[in-house]
Amino acid sequence: MAQRSDLRRLRAALEGEWSRLVPRLKDADTTPGGGQALRHEVTESWARSLISVDPGREQAPASDGDAVHQRWTGSPLRRPVDGLADALRSVADDAGFITAVTDESGTILWTYGGRTMRRRAERVNFAPGGRWDEQAMGTNALSLALRTGRPHTVFSAEHLVTALHGWVCYCAPLHGPDGQVLGVLDLSTTWDRSNPLAMSTVRGLASAIEAGLRTEPPLRPGEDEPRIRLNCLGTDKATREGVPLLLRPRQLEILTLLALEPDGYTPERLREALYGDRAVTASTFKAEISHLRRALGGGIATRRYALTTPVSCDAADVLRALENGDTATALRLYRGPLLPRSEAPGIEEWRTHLEVAVREAVLASTSPEHALRYGGRAPYDAEVHEHALRLFGPGDARRAIAAGRLTTALRD
Repeated sequence: MAQRSDLRRLRAALEGEWSRLVPRLKDADTTPGGGQALRHEVTESWARSLISVDPGREQAPASDGDAVHQRWTGSPLRRPVDGLADALRSVADDAGFITAVTDESGTILWTYGGRTMRRRAERVNFAPGGRWDEQAMGTNALSLALRTGRPHTVFSAEHLVTALHGWVCYCAPLHGPDGQVLGVLDLSTTWDRSNPLAMSTVRGLASAIEAGLRTEPPLRPGEDEPRIRLNCLGTDKATREGVPLLLRPRQLEILTLLALEPDGYTPERLREALYGDRAVTASTFKAEISHLRRALGGGIATRRYALTTPVSCDAADVLRALENGDTATALRLYRGPLLPRSEAPGIEEWRTHLEVAVREAVLASTSPEHALRYGGRAPYDAEVHEHALRLFGPGDARRAIAAGRLTTALRD
């Protein structure tokens, strides 16, 4: 591993080159060229990127969340990446990286990282839906790998966007059996964790994904759709290809938690989310996981518990609708509290999160129908009924419904 003092000197040199050259490159007549610390391919990329990218931008532009989810579900990369989920998560956890997979356009479809790097990544939208092509986010390892079809590293101020100067990124393109670039595999971390072994790691993982693409049978029509459906709002039911899954309440809790947290859980954290402070043997906990894994036909990673098979979940659909600002869809799908009979701490936490998120979306909405619909499920929520009354016009007969609910709420 490079000494931190060497990395610090390199970073300072690149910052100097960036400060000297980027303002000049905004002049169309300037020819790209840098000092000894700067690679020619980087300065060329800077010149191209400055046409469309402000170096001061704070995060990558976002794509539509539903469209990204559908693209990942149907992507040929999904199955081989799922097959390597344990290895990808291990690299991220053990070495302090965040790992990502993009499609051929540079849009991120899948990520995994520890809590610290995930927070950093979210600040710059290094997350599913973020666009990282050169036209959207300037010079970075993802955009160079897509442009050239070769692995690339971009360190600190080699990034055009200053918000990324604290990062180092290692990328390798992912080629299909016909040689076409289908996307990019990326490993990223902070500049001070720069390690030449990371490039060989990303190359090896990319080769394993490409091998999976060569051996994976083609998808049959409709096979890209999730075969498992989980309904956990106001009920507790799971089906596989329309056939009910015979799961005990604890296994439904596990499936719900994994569906709501795609990055998964460490064994210790999942056990705490299920049992809290209760004394439960490791064998009991593992038996529940094993039963669920058999019921799903596999589908759960081993080292870090996470789903490796698509599961559609009504609670996740509600959250996705709220993220997209679609309050009407969220209300249509929100049929009650999450697993209402569960007392698992993790479920109770998610239950509260969903209830608060839906209620706040209703109170922020200017649609009286949203407040009226939600008010039917929250008869004692005076604030919601008052909100409905403010939104209905004086001559709207539906005011009587909201007024009656408000009177009942205030009386009780």
